[in-house]
Formats: sequence, C-alpha cells, structure tokens
Amino acid sequence: MKILHAISSIDPRHGGTSEAVLQLGREGVRLGHTVEIVSIDDPAERWIDDFPLTLHAKGPGKTAFQYSPEFQRWLCENVGRFDTVVVHALWQYTGVAVRSACEGGKQPPYFVFPHGMLDPYFDQFPIKRMKKNLFWWWADYRVLRDARAIFFTAEEERLGAHHSFKSLRGQDVIAPLGIADPPPFRPEMQTALSEKIPALAGRPYLLFLGRIHLKKGCDFLLRAWAQVSAQHPDLCLVMAGPDQTGWAAELQTLGNDRVFWPGMLAGDAKWGALYGAEAFVLPSHQENFGLAVAEALACSTPVLISKKVNIWREITEAGGGFAEEDNDAGTLTLLRRYLSLDDPEKSTFRLAARATFEKHFRLANAAEFLHQQIARLLK
Repeated sequence: MKILHAISSIDPRHGGTSEAVLQLGREGVRLGHTVEIVSIDDPAERWIDDFPLTLHAKGPGKTAFQYSPEFQRWLCENVGRFDTVVVHALWQYTGVAVRSACEGGKQPPYFVFPHGMLDPYFDQFPIKRMKKNLFWWWADYRVLRDARAIFFTAEEERLGAHHSFKSLRGQDVIAPLGIADPPPFRPEMQTALSEKIPALAGRPYLLFLGRIHLKKGCDFLLRAWAQVSAQHPDLCLVMAGPDQTGWAAELQTLGNDRVFWPGMLAGDAKWGALYGAEAFVLPSHQENFGLAVAEALACSTPVLISKKVNIWREITEAGGGFAEEDNDAGTLTLLRRYLSLDDPEKSTFRLAARATFEKHFRLANAAEFLHQQIARLLK
C-alpha cells in the first residue's frame, strides 16, 4: 500500500503523537509499504534535514489552528498517488484539509487517529470546551463522520470519546499503539543515572517520569509518599521530568530528603532509571497512551497508574500493573498495594510487566495489526 500520514507537526522534539507517527511510519516501510508524511511544519526547520522518512513540510501554519494554504494545495495535487491517508489528531487544520482533498469519490478514503483528543478530561475547562463545541459542528464532526474508520488506541479512549461527544459517528476500530523494544540493559545506564542522582547510590526507588504538571497527578503522588515513606525507610522516590509550569518548588515542600528531582532524564540515564525502578508511578488525570508507561513495561518494571491512563484495562488484565482512581485515596492505595508485596511476588510482577508489553505494546505487533486493519477496511 501507499500510505500518507497527515499531521500538524512531526517535529521529534514534541514527542507523544509525533513520535508515534514516526515509529508507525518506520514500521510501515519495514512491512513493505510506501510511506510518506505531510505536515504543517516550517520547511526551514533544521531537524528536517535528518528526518528518516519522506517528509513534505508545508507550513508554517497560521494561528493555533495551523491554517496553511500550501498544505491544502499539496494535498489536492498529490493525494491521488496514495491508497489512503491517515489523519493524526484533531482540532487543527489537518483533518479539515484532508477531508476536503479526499472528497468526490475518486480520491482515496482516509482514516483518523484522534490520539486522545476527544477525552472527557478536557470538558472541565469551560472556555476550551466552548471552542471545541463550535469547531466540532463546523469541522471535526464531519471529518470523523466521513472517515473510513476512527482508530482508537484503547477501549477506554473509545468509550470516553463517545461519552464526551455523543453525536460522534463513524466506524470504531481499536488499534493499539506500540513502542520499539528498549535497548538492552547495560551497566553504563546505571552509571549515567548515578551521575544524575549521586545520593540515590543503588537504593530502591519508585519512579515518576514525565512532565511536572498538574495533569500528571504529581501532588497525589507526593501526598501518598508522605504517608508511606516512614514505613519504608530504605525506599526513595525519583520525580524525573521537566518543570514546565514552575510547580516543582511547591511540590518539593510535600516531600522529604528521600525525594529526588533530577529534571528531565534522557539517553542512558532514562533507561537506567526505568530498568532500576521498583515500580513506575503515574496517577495522571488524562493519558491516552502513555509512552513512558509502555517503556517501563518493556523494561520489566511494573506500573502503578490511574484509571485515566487509557490503556489501564489492558495492563491490569495482563497483570503488568495496578490501576486506581486519579485522586489522593487511589494513589495511596496504589503505593500500599505494591509495597505490601513480598520479594517473590514482586519478581513475578516484573515478569508479568514484560509479558504485558510483548502482548499489547510492542511496536512491530501494533504496526502489523494497524496495517492489516487498513487493508481490510479499504476493501
């Protein structure tokens, strides 16, 4: 098949959806498909020179909507070369342009990956919800209605989307995302982590790895830690990630001298943290996939997550982690459930974490399934 992925930005520095599309594209090529990406990125961006796939950067876009007439022109002139187009994410010009270019019956059908952007979490922000309602009826309702299918990452995402947007129409398909296998553990990874956090010095620790942001439930974790840390005097907590809103200073008052704040971890230090953690903790208010969650499972590290991480059902059913509500009580329960396990139970838990990754979140399996679904639906 010849597949075109359409996205507002594929800049690898953004992570998240951009990284998912890049990895899906690479796997599509490995499976023998022709894959190209069109985005509304500025073609003058320096990272484009080293981009590993065929990329058509047709920006920069105007306003937060990312309007780009050049993007629309390119689509109209080139979309006929492809068997299908996959639109990634909503609420910007990308989907509107693809729907317009694919109208008329002679052009290829398209699919939509919302990537969590229909989640009920965003309903709690009245102004944002009002803007989305206006845009929904003007544009994205039709974008989704006219798609050949809507790809949801997990059943939880699908249920949330229909709860939040009851007028949603389209053929729903569950198509899990995945990640590549992590690099094998090397002692240098642990050394790199020790250089970032010298005081950790081989002590056992729980790991939070993500943005220090209200959405991630960091305050829940710190308050739960305050209640359990005295009973586990050897255990530490690592709060790793960029502080994008200046919240870390306030959060640090909730911790103690066994909470470490190394900032963002990357490369060997990140993998050392994931491989060495007792468990990975993410009591988030909203997470469609959770790249770091899948990375932890791939490193045989159990995950303690909220039920607002949309892949929680797959994880708990496979035994790779625990899930509770995204509040103080739920987060405290997560820590107590894990810390009550004995060593043999924790060893079994680690094996189950890796098995969960292999069953649900390995990139090669996820990409093969997605391309099989596209081929089936094109018929």
